[in-house]
Amino acid sequence: MRIGDWPEVERPRERLLRHGAGVLSEAELLAIFLRTGSGGRNAVELGRDLLARFGCLQQLFAATLDEVSAVRGVGAAKYVQLQAVVEMARRALREEIGERDAMSSPRAVRDFLQLSLGGRPHEVFAVIFLDSQNRMLGLEELFRGTLTQTSVYPREVVKTALRYNAAGVIFAHNHPSGVAEPSRADELLTQTLKQALLLVEIKTLDHFIVAGTRTVSFAERGLL
Repeated sequence: MRIGDWPEVERPRERLLRHGAGVLSEAELLAIFLRTGSGGRNAVELGRDLLARFGCLQQLFAATLDEVSAVRGVGAAKYVQLQAVVEMARRALREEIGERDAMSSPRAVRDFLQLSLGGRPHEVFAVIFLDSQNRMLGLEELFRGTLTQTSVYPREVVKTALRYNAAGVIFAHNHPSGVAEPSRADELLTQTLKQALLLVEIKTLDHFIVAGTRTVSFAERGLL
């Protein structure tokens, strides 16, 4: 059935206008973005197909053009629009972190990292560099691949932090396996980097692991 034939109180667009975006399901939000369905499916059904194919919004956001286009009814135009929406959300969160103390808006930091790292198929180690008021100066993806003490070089982290003239840092890396729990190697790496940065008077404020929709904070776990 076409969404236009639904009772007005059940249509996603009208529900959003009446109650706000928070009441809509992920499929309904995608339907508003998609606008139209395809092949006898309405936009909500197409949104459900996308979620069934990718499992969650993060995986959809991280998908390639070929992967998204494999879903009937979604092509290059929709992919480009989706990437633009994701990038706008990422930049808005980056602005929030850049304008205020990152430690006073931990939700924004988590959301920013999930959008930046959550759907990656390989491990990425990134560092958020902060000024003396804990405002974000920039983010750098410094290393890729399996992360160990030997594959993440403290010298490179320190050198980049000095280039930013950073007063503090937040580490982040993803677990493509979907398991958010920090390993012993993660803990050892964090301590190695923390000690190296202390030599140049740069504080380590946190280390986040991003795994799917979960984000684990080392600071909250008492691992710093």
